[in-house]
Amino acid sequence: MDAQGELLMRVEGMTCGGCEASVRRVVQRIDPAAEVEVDRAHERVAIRTTAQSLVLAEALTKAGYTATGMTG
Repeated sequence: MDAQGELLMRVEGMTCGGCEASVRRVVQRIDPAAEVEVDRAHERVAIRTTAQSLVLAEALTKAGYTATGMTG
């Protein structure tokens, strides 16, 4: 089993609370045990997960957001 790590992603296009919930659902479809913290004002999403950032970014992009990994 993969070790859980924390990813910080920039997710553009979140405009409301519904968007925040949608982002959480997309991540948790890939990793149901993921912990997701959304900071809509700064377009950041912190995720504790075993999933790879590229997989999450692709899923979020398919859901209509612009998602990229961030460092630091």
